[in-house]
Amino acid sequence: MCLKICHLTSVHSVDDVRIFEKECTSVAANGFEVILIASGDTAFEDIKNGVRRISLYVPVKNRLQRIIRRCKSLYKKALQVNADIYHFHDPELLLIALKLKRKGKRVIFDSHEFYGEQIREKHYLPKILANVIAEIYMKYEAYVCKRIDAVVQVCTIEGKDYFEGRAVKSVIITNAPAIGELIQGNLVTFEDRKCIAYIGGLIYERGITHLIQAVAKVKGKLILCGNFTPEGYQKELMTLPEYSVVDYRGFLNVNQIIGVLNECFVGVSTLLHVGQYPKLDTLPTKVYEYMYAGLPVIISDTPYAKSMVDRYKFGICVDPYNIDEIADAIIYLNNNKSLGERMGANGREAVLNEFNWKIEERKILALYNSLI
Repeated sequence: MCLKICHLTSVHSVDDVRIFEKECTSVAANGFEVILIASGDTAFEDIKNGVRRISLYVPVKNRLQRIIRRCKSLYKKALQVNADIYHFHDPELLLIALKLKRKGKRVIFDSHEFYGEQIREKHYLPKILANVIAEIYMKYEAYVCKRIDAVVQVCTIEGKDYFEGRAVKSVIITNAPAIGELIQGNLVTFEDRKCIAYIGGLIYERGITHLIQAVAKVKGKLILCGNFTPEGYQKELMTLPEYSVVDYRGFLNVNQIIGVLNECFVGVSTLLHVGQYPKLDTLPTKVYEYMYAGLPVIISDTPYAKSMVDRYKFGICVDPYNIDEIADAIIYLNNNKSLGERMGANGREAVLNEFNWKIEERKILALYNSLI
């Protein structure tokens, strides 16, 4: 019998890299029937990579409407497809997890972030209120996760399993890149590369302001790719005299990202030490992508990152708040392109051998098979 797996997301698109490109595509290629139901800007249904994708258009005016109306529409559609396993990807969908479980379904929560830690750092909430909401959320999260079949998480946090004692079963499946996702081709030689790359979410907490100031200090060119959050953050940055160093490319597809990385001699991920960032026992997804593309990396000096750089020799750790230190690392790699190229080769070898989706794919398949 072909097992039917249904992925549910109210926040991510049907093209999401982790959900669709990695998890759904991998599982479909291994003989499972896979359905992905998401909320989107338009309603449509198609089949791609062997995955039946259903996009539901649910107009909402605010955050509360998004949670209530999208959860309701996703739950209704989820029942219609009548899957064996439901694998959901957003904390608000905890609201329907127990309903699906009561229907006799196997249910998995894919916790992309440590949401309790994340809530504490919400900029739009007073600190005391954020801590109260975080505590309430974590208790509810644990209540649900103890009653469903499994939780997927991306890493441990400070060496500990975040869901230990808070879930029936937990499995770590990282955001390692899929081999072939970023294929090197038509490369510009390292000696001819002039730019610095940052690819990912463009928010203050990810060190974007400090990075722009550091690049301006060395009179470099910074290619930024991704979406600004909140919307006013880009306008705020554009008032800085240093913003002239920025070449903003917007949100790019994989082929466009390849082109950007081929222009650059270094990739940067200087997340500030806020919230969960300095506690995570993993590298940011963008860092694995820089490594796979053969770029040396300038990365925040978290304990985990320092241990990884020391072991694999793929980059330089810096204090993300220290503009001079970031600038010095950029200058050093610009003046030592051959060393940077060796660091990039070290990083690429680590991804090819140890940090890639083929390894993570086995874990998700084993999880599904264990629930049959």
